[in-house]
Amino acid sequence: QVQLVESGGGLVQAGGSLRLSCAASGSIFSINAMGWYRQAPGKQRELVALITRANSTNYADSVKGRFTISRDNAKNTVYLQMNSLKPEDTAVYYCYAPRRFGSDYWGQGTQVTVSS
Repeated sequence: QVQLVESGGGLVQAGGSLRLSCAASGSIFSINAMGWYRQAPGKQRELVALITRANSTNYADSVKGRFTISRDNAKNTVYLQMNSLKPEDTAVYYCYAPRRFGSDYWGQGTQVTVSS
């Protein structure tokens, strides 16, 4: 059993920055990677960024060059630094931990709102 708890969401003006945090607890030995999804109203949930134990990263094309995912292994925490935010970045952001077998782990989500 793994729990993922997000924090750092909020309201920011376009062009501003936010940093999201996700702390993992529980059976974290089962986690091989962590990342972030987001879902905006009327949109599909999309993978924003992913970081593996090998420290490789993947980003959605829409956030490349603006968002950076990082990891603090000692704290079992991943971060998403979001710069140059755009209104289209407005969404609920979900921390995510894929599993090879069984259901993936999800946080409860944190709201990010970017005003025009």
